[in-house]
Amino acid sequence: MAKAGDACLLRLEGVRKTYRGSSTKAVDNLSLEVAPGEIFGFLGPNGAGKTTTIKMIVGLLIPDSGRIIVNGKDMVKDPVAAKKSIGFVPDNPNLYNRLTGLEYLNLVADIYRVSAAERIRRTSELLSMFDLTSAAGDIIESYSHGMKQKLALTGALLHNPPLFILDEPMVGLDPRSSKLFKDLMRNHCDQGYAVFFSTHILEVAERLCDRVGIIDKGKLIACGSMDELRTLSNEAEESLETIFLELTEPEEAV
Repeated sequence: MAKAGDACLLRLEGVRKTYRGSSTKAVDNLSLEVAPGEIFGFLGPNGAGKTTTIKMIVGLLIPDSGRIIVNGKDMVKDPVAAKKSIGFVPDNPNLYNRLTGLEYLNLVADIYRVSAAERIRRTSELLSMFDLTSAAGDIIESYSHGMKQKLALTGALLHNPPLFILDEPMVGLDPRSSKLFKDLMRNHCDQGYAVFFSTHILEVAERLCDRVGIIDKGKLIACGSMDELRTLSNEAEESLETIFLELTEPEEAV
């Protein structure tokens, strides 16, 4: 696995974002790097700034200041080139409900200019992995929430992106699909690619991630491997859940 500080697939430099009408920064001077070969977990309480950060990384929001570099491309200055390197699954995917699953995947493949031979191979492989082959000809409107989540993951992986961005990817997945997807993330990184994902399931983050970043009130308050995070605690074998709760504990009113 590559170390942070090597040539990185994702770099945030002093990123800030404040929503109109608010005096509080949703994201405040956030800097981090994700290296090739790395699964990076992005954790924080509700309202900490996780989804805002992810929306800026994928180009859905423009930062007030700072830079976001994806695979060497500036997301603000060269957004199309930057987005070509990203596969993105939001926490609540909005798909084209009147298309069939296969029509949706072909649309995604067209957008990313996936060759005919490659799209057939990748589509067959991914649909089979997520047990969607028999439903591929059905309209998406008839899919359950879990099936829609699996279709969104399939679409995001179709062009084999160097950087996979996921906002709560395990929601709606059955245990078998969740296990397969975790294996897929590791295999993706073994190719020299990277995964950046947010989750509230701290046990998954502890087992799966090479490094973890914890954000609270818009600020990155901790970042590193589990061994590095444990140096912030008094216990050498403390769990990620305990460390997370200690670092994000609300301040008591005076």
